[in-house]
Amino acid sequence: MYHNVKVAISNRHVHLTKETYEKLFDFPLTKRNDLNQIGQFAANETVDLISGDKVIENVRIVGPFRNYNQVEISKTDAYKLKLNPPVRTSGDLSGSEHITLRTDKASITLDEGCIIADRHVHFNISEADKYHVKDKDKLKLHILGEKRGTIEVFAKVSDDGFYEVHLDTDDANAFLLNNGDEVVLEAND
Repeated sequence: MYHNVKVAISNRHVHLTKETYEKLFDFPLTKRNDLNQIGQFAANETVDLISGDKVIENVRIVGPFRNYNQVEISKTDAYKLKLNPPVRTSGDLSGSEHITLRTDKASITLDEGCIIADRHVHFNISEADKYHVKDKDKLKLHILGEKRGTIEVFAKVSDDGFYEVHLDTDDANAFLLNNGDEVVLEAND
């Protein structure tokens, strides 16, 4: 069956542990705005990403704190930083790229943690049941419009998932998509 789903474009961002945050900042993490994914927010605080002599400044931290440090960038960002991060699901960081985070207070080099986030669709439990989708199922996403195409996405099922597809800026630009555009998910129901 086919179901409409809204697009949320994921720009480069950073998830941090409380311990890492406290090494980089002398004040508490503050909320700029809530994100659609329940409990998550874009923080006011940013870091610079550094690789060798290459820098991308003012990269937003996404809260709340996690139990791992993760930097999510696009392939275009990776070219600028001269890195080759793997495409991974959130939290799958083993063997991923190293990167340095810098603030006015400090710089910290992560031995691993820099990835290109895999395309995914968030579901809460009841939506996943309704569409007969399990966590990590591979699904097809059909993009209609001026630059049509079909891409593979995976299901990300959680208690508090908000039904939307997350694509990075490279994917969105390739298909001429904007935040809030609707695409068609081919589900198993």
